[in-house]
Amino acid sequence: MIRPVIPLTVAYGNKSIAQEVLVDSGADVCLFDAEVGAALGIPIERGELCTFAGVNADSRPAYMHPITIILGGSEYKLRAGFVPDFAPLYGIVGQVGFFQQFSVKFTYQKEEIEIRPIK
Repeated sequence: MIRPVIPLTVAYGNKSIAQEVLVDSGADVCLFDAEVGAALGIPIERGELCTFAGVNADSRPAYMHPITIILGGSEYKLRAGFVPDFAPLYGIVGQVGFFQQFSVKFTYQKEEIEIRPIK
């Protein structure tokens, strides 16, 4: 199965972690496992509590925090949710935060993804 997964760096304060993320046009927000946030020193449960539901309709809590992602050598600010026991294979970058800042083109037949900052 081909998936649009890209590497980027997630940063908070003076700490950063390399992550692989799924570029998901169907996701409303950006989400990461709470362990990623804890490793960055984010006080997870002090964030704004939101709930989200995936395709299986299970409702899950997410704690929203401002972070920085580093992609292609440039920094971009966004808000991301950190989810206890999320544990997917990848973080997820979605509509709010990621697609607001980037033009994304998928070419399935060539197994390519093109991501350009919106100026």
